[in-house]
Amino acid sequence: MYFVDTNVIVYANDRSAGDKQVRAIHVVAELLKTRQGVISIQVLQEYAFTAIKKLHQSTDVILREIRLLESMSVVIPEPSMVIRAVEIQISSRISFWDASIVAAAENAQCQAILSEDLTPGQYYAGIPVINPLLESFTLKGSK
Repeated sequence: MYFVDTNVIVYANDRSAGDKQVRAIHVVAELLKTRQGVISIQVLQEYAFTAIKKLHQSTDVILREIRLLESMSVVIPEPSMVIRAVEIQISSRISFWDASIVAAAENAQCQAILSEDLTPGQYYAGIPVINPLLESFTLKGSK
């Protein structure tokens, strides 16, 4: 299972992103097709906010995208995950919101976090970060 950070979802919806959009669309489509994608409520919220404020997408498009994304495994935050995010923030010296992404990925027992924002190759809470927009990325178990 792969945790998908918000930036990958945003790039998939950003017409001005060029090659990054093409790559992000491919990654998200493969994750949906293979059922290997994991997101969190935070990712859905951050996507919706960015889609409204930055991408200026219509409400219909945003709602359709959220309905599509919720077919992935969705991590629902629990108080213990907030505590874990604080621990990760302190130990890894990353923002609380990035630490919340890591805590959600850890909770879902993901094998990697797909993100452009976190440092590729870095491990957070034992989970490696892969930038699927720059690297030659292939899902394990995908054809």
